[in-house]
Amino acid sequence: MSGTSEGPRASAGTAPGAPAAPVTERHTTAPAENGPARTDSTRTDSTRTDSDRTDSDRTDSVRTGPAGGDPGAAASELRDYRAAFNAATLPMGVVDGRGHVVRANEALGGLLGTPAAALAGRQACELLDLAGDDRTWHAYREVLLGRRSRFRCTRRLKHPDGRSLWAEITVVPMTGASAAESARVLLTVADVSDRRELQERLRHLQMHDPVTRLPNRTLFFERLASALETPPYQDDSLPPRQHARIGLCYLDLDGFKAINDTLGHRTGDRLLAAVAARLTDCAENDASRNAGGNRLVARLGGDEFAILVEDSAGTQELTDLARSVLAALQQPFDLAGQRLSVSASIGVVERTAAGTSPTGLMQAADTTLYWAKADGRARWTLFDPERNAHRMTRQSLSSTLRPAVERGEFTLEYQPLVGMADGVLRGVEALVRWNHPQFGVLPPNRFVQIAEEDGSIVQLGRWVLRTACRQARRWQLDHPDEPPLFISVNVAVRQVWDSDLVADVAQILAETELAPGLLQLELTESAVMGSGGRPLRALQALSDMGVRIAIDDFGTGYSNLAYLSRLPVSVLKLDGAFVKGFRYEDGTHPSPADETIVEAMVQLAHRLGLTVTAECVETAGQAERLRRIGCDTGQGWLYSRAVAPEQIAGLIGSRPLEG
Repeated sequence: MSGTSEGPRASAGTAPGAPAAPVTERHTTAPAENGPARTDSTRTDSTRTDSDRTDSDRTDSVRTGPAGGDPGAAASELRDYRAAFNAATLPMGVVDGRGHVVRANEALGGLLGTPAAALAGRQACELLDLAGDDRTWHAYREVLLGRRSRFRCTRRLKHPDGRSLWAEITVVPMTGASAAESARVLLTVADVSDRRELQERLRHLQMHDPVTRLPNRTLFFERLASALETPPYQDDSLPPRQHARIGLCYLDLDGFKAINDTLGHRTGDRLLAAVAARLTDCAENDASRNAGGNRLVARLGGDEFAILVEDSAGTQELTDLARSVLAALQQPFDLAGQRLSVSASIGVVERTAAGTSPTGLMQAADTTLYWAKADGRARWTLFDPERNAHRMTRQSLSSTLRPAVERGEFTLEYQPLVGMADGVLRGVEALVRWNHPQFGVLPPNRFVQIAEEDGSIVQLGRWVLRTACRQARRWQLDHPDEPPLFISVNVAVRQVWDSDLVADVAQILAETELAPGLLQLELTESAVMGSGGRPLRALQALSDMGVRIAIDDFGTGYSNLAYLSRLPVSVLKLDGAFVKGFRYEDGTHPSPADETIVEAMVQLAHRLGLTVTAECVETAGQAERLRRIGCDTGQGWLYSRAVAPEQIAGLIGSRPLEG
């Protein structure tokens, strides 16, 4: 099939042995049936080139080897090759170095809907769309120029009858040509439409959820990455609508697990399919209202769905879409005779596509979805950069809290607890501070809750307890002639559950030689009032040891007075919200209800044998009123803010702390 050369051959009239003139190609025509074989004369003119002959004059030459070869056998072999080429069911063609079709078989003509003879001389790249893109065209030219050994591509071709087909095209150089012949390549075309269709069907199954028929997580992220990698071009001369933006509604069904668990997975799957249909309707309606990019509704897994809006019109479009989704899902679902109701929490993110990564967009959407659930569910929440910055700060604190304890970044300050009757310093409350290397000095409300959530409160609480007891003992030794101060330390309920608090307290008291009666442990009302089992036994053991137990912020939690009769409580600390109702000096009208409530609680506590501490005492008027009601001790800025231990040492034995 390839153009080859037999080498120089003597022409008629040339003496044997004389040097033959150079030739560029030899033409051999097969003998006609029942007739003599015909051999075309071969030019000896050295100036005749391949371009001087037409393609119809040419045949593929066959190398006959050295002198003495059989020309008849070579001609027969050539006829066999040509017959095989024409009879082959695989579409094939021979293309010269300039890209023109030299010869095509009937199969190629049938594939392209053109007689094979009519293809000769036409550009192969035009017939098979090989110039459709730069990469394919370059690879094809490299084979024609002999710089590449093989090339294969898949193209979608248009048949003259209007149908489309997928073809796999292979181009390889033909061997056996002499140096004098122009290079040729063999081109084969295989119809792979059926295989392509099967691949597309398999890909569809791979990329779609079998329950809802929606795109699955894999296809969603593929589309998301594509949308962010190739956004529409930005031109400042165009209105903002044309600038590349992207939006995402990330939603989770509220209460779906309960439906799945109680009614079964079959009902759950039906519900998911019905939800998918409503989400698709919402996305299509949004597309009809807002001309722009595509909308993709996908199921990401479980009861999580996403609606991706490419080239969004702005935040308003996404929030309108979220509202329509909530409204659609609030309508009951009738499934196989059962009426079900669900709601959804939706995180909404809308931003410019430039500088946005798939990971960053999904993190923002996931965070916003969490906010929607935390805010009460059955709602949508828009991504808030400031709120997210606070979350990131919280996450940073959480990741560095445990090492901070080991690095000694925490310190204690102490706020005086003063006798209401005489203004004498009776004790102090230890308040922890975090000297953060990045955020500065942080008060307890910035990190204690984080410590409770991740469990580091046990380690931190043990350090606070040991440091506070050691400091109380030091004050006692430094002022032997003064009544010793008691130290009050806050304890989280998780410390009671996750550690042996009783053993920790006993060990620390032994190490510091502090009397148990000088230690007061404060727990919040919500923690103490729900105590039972192990926490209650721990509190009782501490009380039996001589440690005082105080309920902090009393009056704002459960306020279940029945617990006071069975809990080993020694002190009630009234929440500052009640004390604020006693203000006179700033022109605020005092609250008679607050005074009545405080007076009743003080009387009740005293009848139960408990002492009462009033928090947030800021004015002398408040202090006077609380003193008349009968509060035992007070704490607040009237007396002192939380200060360093050296300043507390200066207050021991001094005049009464009265504002």
